[in-house]
Amino acid sequence: MIRIIALLVLLIPGAFAAYGIKLMRDMVFGILQPPFTSLFFQFIAGFLLFLLGLGFVAGFILHRDRKQNKVQTKFQKKRPL
Repeated sequence: MIRIIALLVLLIPGAFAAYGIKLMRDMVFGILQPPFTSLFFQFIAGFLLFLLGLGFVAGFILHRDRKQNKVQTKFQKKRPL
């Protein structure tokens, strides 16, 4: 059950990142989506969605690998003295 929840936690930000890529691609081809007033704002919204989705997925994977001690020494958390 926990693995299914973890998969859902990763799929939702992944879908936002995919939608961000779609918005940026549509801007390149000049297709304006309804909630946006200009192509520039559409590109900025798509770029932000992509960065936030990718950052969440990357942070989730890094956190999981840190817990399992599978990261290089430069990515390990430094423990306070």
